[in-house]
Amino acid sequence: MIDKIPVPEASLLHAYTLLPHGYTDCYVTSVPGQVQLPVYIAAFYCSPVFKLERIVLRCLGLPSNDIQAAQLGSGERKTFAAWSVEERQDHQVLLSDIRGDTRSWLMVEHRANETALFFGSAVVPRSAKDGTVLPPAWIFRMLLGFHQLYSRVLLGIAARRLHRVNRSYS
Repeated sequence: MIDKIPVPEASLLHAYTLLPHGYTDCYVTSVPGQVQLPVYIAAFYCSPVFKLERIVLRCLGLPSNDIQAAQLGSGERKTFAAWSVEERQDHQVLLSDIRGDTRSWLMVEHRANETALFFGSAVVPRSAKDGTVLPPAWIFRMLLGFHQLYSRVLLGIAARRLHRVNRSYS
């Protein structure tokens, strides 16, 4: 089960909820066991569905592979395909796309016998030449429904992959 919840105040993504005309979202699900952030990041960015996005990005001159995804997870790498690490803590990472228009955020929260997996996004408002804050470009608004569905799919697949891995070790 994947729930849409408010962006947690203690998250690296929370500052983006305060921007006028911006957009943020947060989805959460749980898996049994204690999953560490590097393992979650690798499961997320190496999922079959995300690999389709990586193919598109490769066509745009932004190649990536599973090794780089694992290096991003472990903190050995600060860039991955179209993203760079904006900020990182032991249990969460905030990524910015190369243009600075969007953010992607992943977090783990350990609970009794499970781990909550969080995935969230932000679309940053634009600035006019006169300094006026404008809503995100029309393309972001047009793709919002797809983005919300895609976010749930990506999180769900990562959770299923992690659940299978944890089950094989128990």
